[in-house]
Amino acid sequence: MSCDCEIEAGNEAQKKVLVTLLLLNLGMFLVEIVAGILSESTALLADSLDMLADATVYAISLYAVAKAPHIKISAALANGGFQMLIGLVLLIEVTRRVYFGSDPESLTMISIGSLALVVNIVCFMLISRHQNDEIHMRASWICSRNDVIANVGVILAGVLVVTLDSFWPDLLIGALIVMVVLHGSFTICREALAEKKTLGQIFSV
Repeated sequence: MSCDCEIEAGNEAQKKVLVTLLLLNLGMFLVEIVAGILSESTALLADSLDMLADATVYAISLYAVAKAPHIKISAALANGGFQMLIGLVLLIEVTRRVYFGSDPESLTMISIGSLALVVNIVCFMLISRHQNDEIHMRASWICSRNDVIANVGVILAGVLVVTLDSFWPDLLIGALIVMVVLHGSFTICREALAEKKTLGQIFSV
């Protein structure tokens, strides 16, 4: 009689990591969106919504743990679609601020961005152990990797805002974060569709 203990242990490890990432990202979303609104920072707002998108990604991935392969693929596609939606919302906000302007508070951007970077480095280290697992976990890894990039961007934006005495670095970094989010969403969807095609070929044999 075969034992599925190793598979069950793997599923439990995935669940534990995803729950941790979910709680950390929800917490940082609340911190960043308040800070982003108060500091009028497009980069912080963009990163906060990216945190919300990632929390949703982790929740969907958590649901897919121990499910059938086609459900994991569907979860990854849902994750990619939600990331794309958030990216488009952020693009609209960046465009709005280009026309109406803003007065970002650099110290808040740097301090909150640094806190978020520490949190996301921890998240990235946790999820990196599962980057070669099924597609729903790889989708989570892509999101976590992009978070670290976005946080570095927020800190850089804060430094440039105070150095150049201009709000344009905040808008430009905010736009770059949007591009990172959209690129991540396309990558997730592309990999999920490729896996769906492979799964279809296996069952058609």
